[in-house]
Formats: sequence, C-alpha cells, structure tokens
Amino acid sequence: MTPPPVPSQPTASTAGTVAELGEFGLIEVIVPLFAQHPDVLVGPGDDAAVVAIGANQVLVSTDLLIENRHFRRDWSSAEDIGHKAAAANLSDLNAMGGRTTALVVALAIPGDLEVAWVRDLASGIAAEAALVGASVVGGDVTASDQVSIAVTVLGTCAAPVLRSGARAGDVVAVCGRLGWAGAGFHVLGRGFRSPRAVVEAHRRPRPPYSAGPEAASAGATAMIDLSDGLLADLGHVAAASGCSIDVQSAAFEVEEPLRAVGAALGLDPLQFVLTGGDDYALAATFPAGTTLPEGWTVVGRVAAGGAVVTVDGVAYDGPAGHEHFR
Repeated sequence: MTPPPVPSQPTASTAGTVAELGEFGLIEVIVPLFAQHPDVLVGPGDDAAVVAIGANQVLVSTDLLIENRHFRRDWSSAEDIGHKAAAANLSDLNAMGGRTTALVVALAIPGDLEVAWVRDLASGIAAEAALVGASVVGGDVTASDQVSIAVTVLGTCAAPVLRSGARAGDVVAVCGRLGWAGAGFHVLGRGFRSPRAVVEAHRRPRPPYSAGPEAASAGATAMIDLSDGLLADLGHVAAASGCSIDVQSAAFEVEEPLRAVGAALGLDPLQFVLTGGDDYALAATFPAGTTLPEGWTVVGRVAAGGAVVTVDGVAYDGPAGHEHFR
C-alpha cells in the first residue's frame, strides 16, 4: 500500500487579514497543507490539476461564482450567467490543452428565487457545455441568502501544457477576444447598455475552445487562460517559468467598440486589452519559428530571468488586472 502523503509546513506569513495578504498570498499559506499523493501529476498552481487514474490522466478544475461579485442578476439573464459559469471552467481545461467531458454543478440559492430563473441558468450551463461535447453529470443544491454557483470540470488531454514551460526566446501569442468583457463591465458599471457588443461580451464570453488543443499540438511550451487580464495572467506564466515577458502594444488591434468605450469614459482603450478580464481568451508561448495555428497572434517575447511582465520594455503604469480582496 502506498503510504499517505505528508503535508509540508506553510512558509508564508499568516499575520494580518486576507485582504492584506491577497488571493495569491493566501494560496501560498494554505497549499503546503495539502499533501499530494503520487497519483497527482500536477497539483495546485496551474489552470487545472492532472490526476492519474489507472493508465489514464484526468484533468480537473473548479471555480466559484458569487452573486454581486462575479455576476449581477440586474445586468445578466439567468441563461447568460449559466453560460458564463460554465465557460469560466471549460476555459481552464482548454488552457491545459485538454477537452472537458463532464461537469458537476453545486448551486446555493434563496428559497424565494423563481424556479424559471434556475431552469434558465441550467439551460445556459448545458448549452455552453454542449459547445465542447461535455455533459452535466451531477451536483448539489442548497439554500443560501444569495446565488452562488460552483462548477467542477473533468476532462482529458494527451499531454498537459503547464504555465511553467516558457523559455527565453519563445514568442508570446494570444487567441480570442481581449478587453471586450472588461469594456462591457465598465459600461454596465456606469449605468449604460451600449455599445451592445461589449455588454454582450461581458454577459456571455466566447472562449476559443478549439484553440487550446491546437496550441498543444503545435508545440506550445506554456499556456494560460485570460480570466483576470492579459498582463496579470502572463505574470503567472513568468513566475512559474522563471522568465520575463515583454508585450508589444503595437501588436494589438484595438477594435472600434473598445475605442468607443474609451472615448466615452475618458480611458485609453488599450487598457481594456491589456488588463480586462472575463474574456477567457488564451495566451501561450511557442518556440520561435513555430507555425502558429489559425487565430493565434504573436504579441510579445520571452526573455531570461526576472519573472516580470513589461509593456514595450517598461513596467505597466497601473493595475495589471483583477485582484480578489483588493
């Protein structure tokens, strides 16, 4: 019998509050407490875990969406929220180069919530899962003062693409829309409902589901989904790979809806592209000279050391993306 794994002792400080420590500081505190069995091939710290079950490798990831934190019922329909809840999780396996086969959903809801709203939520989850050929296979329902949705996804891949594989000399490329959901969030936050294209992007993202496995087949060395913002998420790749990444602003086409929002709100529209979250696009690194799959665009390069992300060679002036507890 394999002996039980032994947890290590946390090395990060537990002083202060969660808000003071931040999301990733908190993760540094608790992750060492979770000992990893030998069958865990990839544990905490990537877009998904990889677990050996017999001769097979299973990808697993989970995300929690809280009302008024991740979605608002006065901004989005129940069906929209269902699509977004599923997309946030399906995107994690996409970023590993994998495909989702099954989802389980845990739902906490107030007792006075309309049954029709829950049905529409479930319809949205099912429709988004169907885009990748996955099924909802179970879950849980309980009472709560507000709506909370926890989705766990299970899937497979030939060989997972991790955040830690970027190497000096690689190119950085992206696939999918960048900044549209972030622009929509700013619009809705100001009480507007147009441009409609960015509002709809916030309500219902469109992850490039085929792009992850295609990038893996093309030789991607590292990959991540863009949930918190391009610069913030590339920061995770840089940290995990022990490298620096420079993004070239001229590589991005800032499309008209983003320019319109920027002009209306007095903001640089490139801000949405570089730091806006919730589009669930992909960023990946590839060896220089790689013929990229269709839809991928080179936007930067990897250099040795530093574990930092810069824009046009200098530090970005402002938040790199969304941070929980901030």
